[in-house]
Amino acid sequence: MTQQPQENKMGVMPVNRLLLTMSLPMMISMLVQALYNVVDSVFVSYISEDALAAVGLAFPAQNLMISVAVGTGVGINALLSKSLGEKNFETANQAAVNGVFLAFCSWAIFAVLGGLFSRTFMTLQTQVDSIISYGTTYLSIVSVVCVGMMFQICFERLLQSTGKTIFTMISQATGAVINLVLDPLLIFGLGPFPEMGIAGAAWATVLGQIVGALLGLYCNLRLNPEIILNFRGFRPSGAIIRKIYAVGVPSIIMSSIGSVMTFGMNKILGAFNSTAVAVFSAYFKLESFIFMPVFGLNNGIVPIIAYNYGARKPDRMVRTAKLGVLYALGIMLAGVALFWIVPRQLLGIFNASDYMLEIGIPALRLISLSFPFAAFGIVTSSVCQALGHGVLSLIVSVLRQLVLILPSAWLLGHFVGLAATWLAFPFAEIFSFSLSCFFMFYMYRTVIQPLEHPAAE
Repeated sequence: MTQQPQENKMGVMPVNRLLLTMSLPMMISMLVQALYNVVDSVFVSYISEDALAAVGLAFPAQNLMISVAVGTGVGINALLSKSLGEKNFETANQAAVNGVFLAFCSWAIFAVLGGLFSRTFMTLQTQVDSIISYGTTYLSIVSVVCVGMMFQICFERLLQSTGKTIFTMISQATGAVINLVLDPLLIFGLGPFPEMGIAGAAWATVLGQIVGALLGLYCNLRLNPEIILNFRGFRPSGAIIRKIYAVGVPSIIMSSIGSVMTFGMNKILGAFNSTAVAVFSAYFKLESFIFMPVFGLNNGIVPIIAYNYGARKPDRMVRTAKLGVLYALGIMLAGVALFWIVPRQLLGIFNASDYMLEIGIPALRLISLSFPFAAFGIVTSSVCQALGHGVLSLIVSVLRQLVLILPSAWLLGHFVGLAATWLAFPFAEIFSFSLSCFFMFYMYRTVIQPLEHPAAE
């Protein structure tokens, strides 16, 4: 008789230690990722302010690709962790191999779209020839060669699902370091490397992702015994893919709404001037230093709650959620302090002109007021996803980013001026906080609390 694997640490380790063990490697790797995103833009800003604006205008399309990869990964993560909690190892393995197949399909779709429509996407947002040229070059490379990103995120999620987050950190950090090293070499043509300008920034990004993907594959094949990636005789499973996307699609849509919001904000700000777009681009890079650690925390929360949901351990689920909120709030408050105390120095990283500082300093301070309210919403989103109710997170995201931010930003900008547009962010987050409180209470009453009194068999 085959001996079954012992109980996973997600079901037995003390919750606070478990959450820190699961999340800290991801938070560190997310910080490294945020660092190389910022450094990428810093080097690009020394090409010109138009180049920085171009990267900002390309961001919605780039974020859409990331959203599909991460959202699919969330679905894989939730199904795989829940299956392990239920000791259903066959379903866990099926979730893994079908997830890799979906990563390949996602790359193929974006490679075609990026190759055909990158220039069209840029011309929809600006008529400045230099920005269109920079943006088309950058976007076409990062989309056609997004194969590394798709597989890197997929393999990282497989490692997260079984609690092997240290290997996720190694994979992501390695890719980030390669990007950091290649950025100046390829952009400015240092040493034997050709001077490629903004194309160098794009190639540095995709090459780092490819190396990260290869390392993630190695870690899964050699160091993750709880799942088996066996493609011999593989055929896609419609049932498994539906389960993955039942959680993944709401997450994809929720993240993609961020692309729509960014696209819309770029249009609103571009009506004032390209410097406002550059400020918004710089803000997004700086904001990632605050939000990425919280997203890393979320990556630890999802498998813990999903596993204990499958194992019917509601006390561990509740404690995980509470600790997640406390840690996220602490990170966000630190972000508010940073944006209020040293905004000039933060923007100075991007070679900001006097006019960019004039616009950007009040922008950073006003937008940062939304951070504490966002903390609760982000953790609530992860709880809903882990319990298979990602549509609730989607509702909050749609209302916040489409129904509230864009219309209020346009109205404030049209009737008050550019400086007032930034107030749309705290306004939207305060509303979403209220709705997130309601959804968290709903999930507790309808999903978590009934686990305390299992139905009689």
